[in-house]
Amino acid sequence: MLNNDIRVNRAIKRVSQQELATAIGVSRQTIFAIENNKYVPSTELALKLSAFFGKTVNELFWLEPDLEP
Repeated sequence: MLNNDIRVNRAIKRVSQQELATAIGVSRQTIFAIENNKYVPSTELALKLSAFFGKTVNELFWLEPDLEP
């Protein structure tokens, strides 16, 4: 499963979901869905988030190891 630190990074920068959404050109609902692991962002969106936060995509997103053998 893909996990992320978008909510944490947003809090550090003190921006709302709406402010982030406006800055990168998506809806607030999209940010909500990403933060709650309900939506996997496209490569383009992941890169926009990376640029906004000044972090690599790998610093914002990671895969949780599968628990199945």
